[in-house]
Amino acid sequence: MNREQLKKRIRGMPVTLPTAFTDDMKLDLPRMKEMTHWWVEQGLGTNDAPLKTSAAMGEGPDLSDDEWPEILRTVVDTAGPDATVICALKPKNTLHTIEDAKRAQDLGAVGLQIDLPFFHHSTQDDNVRHFAAISDAIDIGIMIYNTHWFCSVPQDEYMKAESMMRLKDYEHVVAIKWDVPEGEDYDDMRQFSDTFNVIDNSGRSNVARCFKNGGVGYISNVIAAYPAHDLEVFEMLKKGQIAESQAELDRVNAAFAPWMAKTTARSGGYRQGKGMSAALGRPVGPPRPPTIELDEQELAEVKVILDGLGWK
Repeated sequence: MNREQLKKRIRGMPVTLPTAFTDDMKLDLPRMKEMTHWWVEQGLGTNDAPLKTSAAMGEGPDLSDDEWPEILRTVVDTAGPDATVICALKPKNTLHTIEDAKRAQDLGAVGLQIDLPFFHHSTQDDNVRHFAAISDAIDIGIMIYNTHWFCSVPQDEYMKAESMMRLKDYEHVVAIKWDVPEGEDYDDMRQFSDTFNVIDNSGRSNVARCFKNGGVGYISNVIAAYPAHDLEVFEMLKKGQIAESQAELDRVNAAFAPWMAKTTARSGGYRQGKGMSAALGRPVGPPRPPTIELDEQELAEVKVILDGLGWK
């Protein structure tokens, strides 16, 4: 597929799927299959809400090189041939990333989420070489994960607008998850938003700004637990109701903010999403250590928030 074809599929709200684990923290593929059926029934897996396996919120860095392909295979086979599925790849050197990219392509992924090569303390030239080489090696799309917070000098190492423009001729670079370090200009995305799909990654706080700048999507940390909310918001965005959409996102973010801060202070990782799913009656197992599972009090507190929002 070329860039224009891929841009129609790698957009909207890429849905980070939690990885289902058993109580002894092994992959729970039967549960992953059950949940994939549910996610598709709820309206996910479309071009507006691609399913994304093995990303950070899905505990991708905790998965072995034998495990992430099993998760991808399960989701692709269960979601069916019409579904849009993206696979996130862990940060590795370019040659190893190309191997993983080809493997994901063979397993049926339409696109890939690929981090900056931050372990290499990459320069802008390194970033361009990395994504250009991967693009040349595959036939599916790349969504760059602009993980500036992992870089040693975020203001220098994040994917800058001029570097994105240098990738214009690399057909399989399709999208970027966009946020910028403190002191940098978020609106720089306007330089390339007509070429690449821009997905806001600011915690849903800059969605209106992103869309006004030509963006086409955003990342949500609640969509896998309760799809209806973000699907409704995205329909509003498509109708041009930008301010109303941002107001709804802000309302929900404010409801969760104190609980998120409290639970994050106790243990890191991405345990909150799994906790929300469990509180809604759809458990997907514990996180892997060192992250700890939500305790009964934390679950009770989020249940009150969910009930207050009317989420069932």
